[in-house]
Amino acid sequence: MARLYDSDHSAASLAQRTGNMAAFGGVRLSVLDNGAGRGLRVLDFHTGSGLHFSVLVDRAMDISEVSHKGRAIGWHSPTGFRHPALGDYEGEGGLGWTRSFSGFLATCGLDHVGGPEEVDASSYNYPRRSTVQHGLHGRISATPARLTGYGETWQNERYTLWAEAVCVQATMFGEVLHLHRRIEADLGGNTIRLHDRVVNAGFAPTPHMLMYHVNLGYPVIDEGARLVAPIRDVVWASHADSGLSRQSVGYRTCPAPQTGFAEQVWEHDLAADERGNVALAVVNDRLAFGLELETRKEQMPCFYQWQNFQAGHYVMGVEPATHHAKGNQFARDRDEMIWLSAGEARNYSAQFRVLDGGKEIAESTARIMAVQAQPDEDYPQPSGHFAALYGAKAGA
Repeated sequence: MARLYDSDHSAASLAQRTGNMAAFGGVRLSVLDNGAGRGLRVLDFHTGSGLHFSVLVDRAMDISEVSHKGRAIGWHSPTGFRHPALGDYEGEGGLGWTRSFSGFLATCGLDHVGGPEEVDASSYNYPRRSTVQHGLHGRISATPARLTGYGETWQNERYTLWAEAVCVQATMFGEVLHLHRRIEADLGGNTIRLHDRVVNAGFAPTPHMLMYHVNLGYPVIDEGARLVAPIRDVVWASHADSGLSRQSVGYRTCPAPQTGFAEQVWEHDLAADERGNVALAVVNDRLAFGLELETRKEQMPCFYQWQNFQAGHYVMGVEPATHHAKGNQFARDRDEMIWLSAGEARNYSAQFRVLDGGKEIAESTARIMAVQAQPDEDYPQPSGHFAALYGAKAGA
């Protein structure tokens, strides 16, 4: 049954109450026609519960805007949502990615995550390309998708809003990777479901890395907002050498916007529940409002927390990933890079659930903390212990 307006409805029940289900919710395709986003195809999802989100077809099917009952969840940067033709991924020493970085979800990969790096490319067996240069967080988010379908359908008495697409990251004498993405939400629901399949569609062994850069802005992020996560170890912090407390911002609680704030990145090792799921939440207790994120530990064993509380850029990112935060070469050196053989694929899934009200926040917090209590200090000293991934042996 579809739960809508505090009542349960079957397909017949709702059909009796409207001539078109679009009155209650659905998916609509449109094209932006002004400014830097001109030409971008956008899928707008409305679930009828107050949840609205937009998917940018021409930016790897990433989720741009998310709101609930008029309250923003997803972050907007000063760049806005730019058409990928305006970007220069290769520019600015590998930092060109930041010229288009905005929105709730930025997919990072498919063969690189982290800062700019130059790594070995001998697996492609092309004499003119002995190395490959990667910019910040990879190329996929600037790649238009081929939309294969979207719409609404009844499935086992659930009215599901959905969209599917394929995004191709490919070059001659290099990677040929396909991202198959499906995004779903239910009529009357407050959850977004993401299903990804990354396939090596070429014939050379190809490295693969993936991260979901999930970015939360005001009002979920505000002074006093907190991270709730089953942290069993604080692994690494980008600012450890300069002093964890130098900016008086720990991992647990968000400050008000600041001038001159330098970004901080933490890596945490999160515990999974008995089903292998990892859940965390970011909550604003003053508004009784938040978001819960759930992924699979076996798919994305690593997790980063990005804090950028600079005024005008005010955001916190929660980032499940396939690899540790120290990057591409680090993964190769430890024999932890995922190498996809011809035709090989990896599957990923994530759920984003709105927490609306104190009861939902309390239930989410209790469920997460029952798996693993997080450190009760703001500045836990990183252990430096990077757990072995994918059968490799733990090393430096």
